[in-house]
Amino acid sequence: MFRRLVTTSAVVIGAALVATGCSPVKVGAAAIVGSQRITIAKLDTDATNLSQTAKQYSAIVQLSQVQVTQQTLTWLIRFMINDELARQNGITVSTAQAQSALDAIYKQAEQSAQAQGISHASLDLILVANGIPPNQKDEVGRYQAIDDAFLKQANGGTTPATGSSAGNAAAAKLTKARCVAAKSLNIKVNQQFGQLNYNQIAIVAAPSSVSRPPGPAKATSQAGLSPNC
Repeated sequence: MFRRLVTTSAVVIGAALVATGCSPVKVGAAAIVGSQRITIAKLDTDATNLSQTAKQYSAIVQLSQVQVTQQTLTWLIRFMINDELARQNGITVSTAQAQSALDAIYKQAEQSAQAQGISHASLDLILVANGIPPNQKDEVGRYQAIDDAFLKQANGGTTPATGSSAGNAAAAKLTKARCVAAKSLNIKVNQQFGQLNYNQIAIVAAPSSVSRPPGPAKATSQAGLSPNC
């Protein structure tokens, strides 16, 4: 999943964030993932890290405050889902494995950036271009290391070639396992920040309950708002 996300193009979410009324999430929490809370204070700290770092690369990356918040919360939730995926599948990764995975991601992304005419792209640039606060780089490495370990496990103990039939089969198993992990966590998102789309494992805008144009309400697509596994 992550390797396909690593590019050096600006992140575009598109939808505007709108605050809604009451939320089932406890006061002070941006989201509840299983038995753990992502506090609003944590979200604010990491979103600030993303925003301030992105400003250093404003010629390449443009993020609105809505995008900063949604992308930060997206990745905080993704990290926790992958930890649950690892637990369910008996996967453990060491600090060294996480660092190796991060190094591999960076090398690949740097080459991609160079092909786009961006020389000497830093790791911070690669991360913010994907909506990831740079202070979460260790979690990024762990995330990818878990994915790598799962793909190897799903392919009978050998790493499948990307794009091969074996690789595609293992990737499909990973997608399903991630969905199962997300479903088991009974994730609740504070609607102040949006809602979780399970197809993308991403925070998207929640429909406004405050105001809308007069006339019959349009049906809102429910695609991806519950886990399909």
